[in-house]
Amino acid sequence: MRYFLGIIIIGIGYVFVWKSDWFVENFGRIDFAERHLASGLGGTRLFYKLLGIVIIIGAFLYMSGAVESMLGSIFGASREVFSN
Repeated sequence: MRYFLGIIIIGIGYVFVWKSDWFVENFGRIDFAERHLASGLGGTRLFYKLLGIVIIIGAFLYMSGAVESMLGSIFGASREVFSN
């Protein structure tokens, strides 16, 4: 199930990277992105592409089980402290 869900999430991330112009045309510009990510590509388009890449990387981490190990190492120690 993890791999099936991961492939779907990778597809969603790919759509963000591939169709960033469609998202800008249909949802408008993001002021934060236009202010802070202004470049030759345009801030909002770059934001959607970066968001898609982050989604894809997150999906690969989820599929490999790295997310659980990272969260376990961050929050697992606090669980041990409070259990005593």
